[in-house]
Amino acid sequence: MTPQLPKGFLAAPLAHRGLHDVTDVRPENSRASIRAAIDNGYGIEIDVQLSADDRAMVFHDYDLARLAHGTGPVRSVPAGTLGDITLRGGEEGIPTLDEVLRLVDGQVPLLIEIKDQDGAMGTNIGPLEAAVGTAITGYPGPLAVMSFNPNSVLCMAVLCPNVPRGLVTSAFELSAWPLPVETCERLREIPDYDRVGASFISHEAADLARPRVAELKGAGANVLCWTIRSPHQEAEARTVAENVTFEGYLAAQPC
Repeated sequence: MTPQLPKGFLAAPLAHRGLHDVTDVRPENSRASIRAAIDNGYGIEIDVQLSADDRAMVFHDYDLARLAHGTGPVRSVPAGTLGDITLRGGEEGIPTLDEVLRLVDGQVPLLIEIKDQDGAMGTNIGPLEAAVGTAITGYPGPLAVMSFNPNSVLCMAVLCPNVPRGLVTSAFELSAWPLPVETCERLREIPDYDRVGASFISHEAADLARPRVAELKGAGANVLCWTIRSPHQEAEARTVAENVTFEGYLAAQPC
């Protein structure tokens, strides 16, 4: 049986990469941004990348330069060294997934996006999924995993069959994705939803009117969306989506 998304994921809005704000020393995917989200009662969405020693690190980009005081691929640096590399706009290093799980400790829903390590949304995956699976085993609170790469989601179905899983979905415009035309055309129609045993999608907000989104919602899929940056955008998105992933403002809490 496909594990369903806990109800908490459809209640409090999800803080995108934590409740980040570098003007308040809270970089994205930092411990400080995660603490702030918890303090404000929001759910949390985070990203994970793989270290050189196969640890799941809470970090969005493949390269260090934009977000941290370092250079080169995250994949080329051991976890201990990554932990010593300070995040830009903050006062702390890059956390491991284990650290973040201990920090959240079931207090709010936690949504983990597994970044595609294949580079082509293909089947050359496994180490990051295994690292995530090891880290989340026995986690006590509401948790779900998702990825743009359907093969990663299918891998998580094998590793952690009782953990809810979903697909991150998009319009897959060619100008925005370094992928072949045929890959974009295939993925934008979300053909793998049933194959991977998903129970939800997190869809690009500007593309929520896509008929396939309505079709999946009508068949029982939960629909989240990314990334909302204003109350106006949130109101529009909620005509389709059941919850939002937000940043740059304080999303309204449910009554």
